[in-house]
Parts: sequence; structure tokens; C-alpha cells
Amino acid sequence: MPEKIFIFDSTLRDGEQTPGARLNSGEKLKIAKQLARLNVDVIEAGFPISSPGEFKAVRSIAREVKGPVIAALARTLPEDIDAVWEAVKDAERPRIHTFLGSSRIHMEHKLRKDPETLLSMATEAVKYAKRYTADVEYSLEDATRSDLDYMCRVIEAVINAGATVINIPDTVGYAVPEQFGELIRKVMEKVPNIHRATLSVHCHNDLGLAVANSLAAVENGARQVECNINGIGERAGNAALEEIAVALLIRQDYYQAFRTDIDLREIYKTSRLVSSLTGIPIPVNKAVIGVNAFAHSSGIHQDGILKHKSTYEIINAELIGGIAAQMVLTARSGRHAVRHELQEMGFNLPDSEFEEFFHNFLELADKKKEVFREDLEALMADRLAYAAPTYTLEYLQTVSGTGSIPSAVVKLSKGEETFVQSDFGAGPIDAAYNAIDKITGLHLRLENYNLRGVTEGRKALGEVSVKLEFQGRSYVGRGTSTDVIEASVRAYLNGVNKILLTAANGNGFAPDKAAGQP
Repeated sequence: MPEKIFIFDSTLRDGEQTPGARLNSGEKLKIAKQLARLNVDVIEAGFPISSPGEFKAVRSIAREVKGPVIAALARTLPEDIDAVWEAVKDAERPRIHTFLGSSRIHMEHKLRKDPETLLSMATEAVKYAKRYTADVEYSLEDATRSDLDYMCRVIEAVINAGATVINIPDTVGYAVPEQFGELIRKVMEKVPNIHRATLSVHCHNDLGLAVANSLAAVENGARQVECNINGIGERAGNAALEEIAVALLIRQDYYQAFRTDIDLREIYKTSRLVSSLTGIPIPVNKAVIGVNAFAHSSGIHQDGILKHKSTYEIINAELIGGIAAQMVLTARSGRHAVRHELQEMGFNLPDSEFEEFFHNFLELADKKKEVFREDLEALMADRLAYAAPTYTLEYLQTVSGTGSIPSAVVKLSKGEETFVQSDFGAGPIDAAYNAIDKITGLHLRLENYNLRGVTEGRKALGEVSVKLEFQGRSYVGRGTSTDVIEASVRAYLNGVNKILLTAANGNGFAPDKAAGQP
């Protein structure tokens, strides 16, 4: 029987540290529920001490998401550990995850403490966490640049103090596979009580080796892999969950001794959900889940694929719940056909929600005639990125052209009230954004703007994501339309509504007194 490799997903903690990938509590809960459907073993829900909003998000996940272990991160400080426990204590299976640097670089330049003091801090933190729960994970930050003998002393001590999981992070993505595998093997050999804990690894991708390092660690004794959906994370990101899970399956001939319990059919949907809510596009050539992963343009490749898929494909798109054969829908397609396609994509909507979706589908079909599965996916992503519509777009008119002054007229509704505003800008989109700022009283900084065509052709659906900065925080907005200016405005308005929703949930701010005035 193959030995199980536990999948620890840190998308909601380390993944959210990707610049601009700010998620609100509701978005984190949506992703956590989807991770449970993906059947990950552990969800690291966040870093509760970092902010009241983060604490509330972790607590919500702990209370509402069933199945996986719910973990949260703490420094080796009593107040951090207290905050983690208060946030995760209602989970079916709570875990406290605490960490401290172990490399000479971190000791001298970050922590400014000697090795023996840090060893004492580590064991005391584990003992303190153990008062709350039997499941305690300890991480040796920057392990791959640490002295091996010192690391082994720390590991032995924290296991004796009660740690049940020991994590060896390649914090700065410094390792290479052969070296990292050897490090894991030596830890397994040199730590006398290592059999009392699960050995875990957490690899960053600075050299593009995170997945390779993780797999090398598995071969040498690691039984938990910490990874993120789409490989997102700080700097160059983390090991990609989907790549690790699929590699272990596709190369069963080589990794026959190992297995995961990941439901691979949920990978595609999970990947798109994370991309939509974080506003981080998936590179077209991304392994396993990029749009080009199953595309073939070379004539030689196409000929081979038509004769037998295995000539140039090692992964079947259907394995990960992705796009394979698909029908083309039109405005004449009935509810049954649309619902069937959604179900094939893994979306099962209640009748009331489906009727709303079908209405949106018909509006799109009237505009572009032929609707493809990618279009349905974009419409679903709009629903998943939905923010309570404090403001709704009712009317938009823009003027632009050579020799003219770009301008826009925007009409928004807010409950029973309507507001109309016009303004000028560097272009029609900028002008519309200026008009929205006047209506809402929020003066936002556009940090990032991304536009992509969902499908091919002149009537393709345009998908826009924007990253907005307001009072030191970033928010992602998203919108779609066959009119890219309208999609841009809808994305901006989606971000505005998220900001206002955040304020309504207790993180208040003071917009201009003129807010909401025509």
C-alpha cells in the first residue's frame, strides 16, 4: 500500500503574502471551502495576531470548514499562540503552527539572539502551545541555510517538548533537489526521536525548484508537503500544489511508494477561484493548469494528438476537471444545456442562483452569439468575486478619440438613490474612474490593471482585474463584458464595493463628506 503524503495548503497564509493578493474574510472562507472539496489534509488559514480582520477570517474558517485540519501561524510568543488558539479552537481538528529562525543569518541580523536562547524559546513555545492542543507544528525558518547539527538539536528538543509536526522550510528558495533531499535524509538519520513526529517541507520557488525540492524531500522521508494553489506566494512563490499532486499520480511508475488523497477533479476549479479572488492571473504556460497546458499549435504535434493523445500529452485535461471536449452554446440553448455544461465544469448551482446565472448567460449570448466554456467560467468567476453591491452601474457613456478630450458620464445606484457624475481623464477608463471617485468620495490609487480576452475573436468577452490601494490596503476588483471599457468600470466598481464592505464589517474609514452626492 503506498504511503500517504499529507498536503498542507498555505494559500490563505503564505499565498496571500503575494504582493496585492489581499483577500477579505468572505473570500478566504470561499477558498477554504473549496480547498476542503479538493480534500487537502491541512488548511493554514492565516496569521491571527497580524490584524483583527485576519483573526476573524481564521475563526470563521475554523467554525465553518469541516474535514481538513485548520492551522494558523504564530511566532514563538505567548500572545501569538493565544491568538491562534482563540481563532482555531472551534475547528474539528485545530493545529497551532509556531516558528523561529535557525540560520546564523537570522540569528545575527534578524533575531539578534544566540543559538541557546533561541533553542529555549522554541521549546517553551511548543510547551505553551501544547497546553491548548495535542497537534503542534514547529518550523525552523531558513532551515536550508542553517547548521545541520544545531537544527537536529532543535528538532529533538521540540519533539520532546510535544511537537507533532516538524517543518523544514527552504524559506528563500536556496536549495537544489539533490542537496535538499540529502538534508531531509540526514535529519531522519540524526534525530533519534524523529519517528515521533511527521516531517514536513515548505519550499519557495526563487530558483524555480520548489516542486522539484519538495518531491526530493518526499523521496528522503518527508511525509507532509506545504504548498499553495497556482504556486502563489512571496517573491517567486511557493511549491504549486497542483503540480505536486499530479506529478505523484502521473509518475506512479517512479513514485509508486507514495499517494495523496487530493481530489484531482477539483484542481481546475480551485485554481480559477484563487486566481479570480486574488487577482493574480495564471500564466498561459503554467504547468498543469495554464490555458496552453493542453494546446497544440505545431502541425507535427497536432497530427500526433489526432492519432493518439499519448504522443504529446501526459495529462488528460479531464483528470483535473479542466476543459476537454465542449459544446458551443447560443442564446437559443436551453437551461438544460447550460446547466449541463456548468455541471461538467464542477459547478452545481441551486435553482435560484442558476436562474440569475442563466439571465447573465442570455445577456452575453445576445452580444457575442457563441458562448464557450471559457465564457461560462468567466461568468462564474464574476459570481465568486461578487461583493455586496453598495453601488451598481446603471449607465455609462464615454467619449474618446484623436484630438478629443476623453470624458465619461457614469450613473450609479445605491439602494433607492441614483447618482450621475461626469469627468475627464487621460483616457475614457480614467475619466470613468474619476467620475466614480467623485460619487463615492473614495480617492483610490490604481496599483495594477490587467485585461485579457477570455476567448478569441472580435466579440470575445473581456476580463479585467484591477488592484486598488486605499488607506494603505490593497483590494482586487474584477469585471467582465464584451465592451472592455464597461468591463474596466465594473472591475473598479467591484473593488469599491469590497472597500465599502470591509468598512461595514468593522474596519472603518472616513470618506469625503461629499461622498454619495451628485
